[in-house]
Amino acid sequence: MGLIATLLGFVVTLFILLLIVRMILDWVSLAGRGPYWTVRARRLAHAGTEPVIAPVRRVMPPIRAGGIGIDLAFTVVFVAALILRGILFSL
Repeated sequence: MGLIATLLGFVVTLFILLLIVRMILDWVSLAGRGPYWTVRARRLAHAGTEPVIAPVRRVMPPIRAGGIGIDLAFTVVFVAALILRGILFSL
């Protein structure tokens, strides 16, 4: 069980890194259009993380605050992945 949990922990760690890449590339895209590789990397990061974030977003729709929407689904998935990683590495 320990080996499987450790391997799953590494998979969750890679997912967390992909979430961080998505976050950074989303911030870069808000600052303006960057080079083509950032657009392509953003698409790949979204393709890898959206299947997990989308169901959470359906349960927790973005909160409207004036003219902006605050999407808490990303934060919930990120925190859940951190907790799951800690549990898996402790087994």
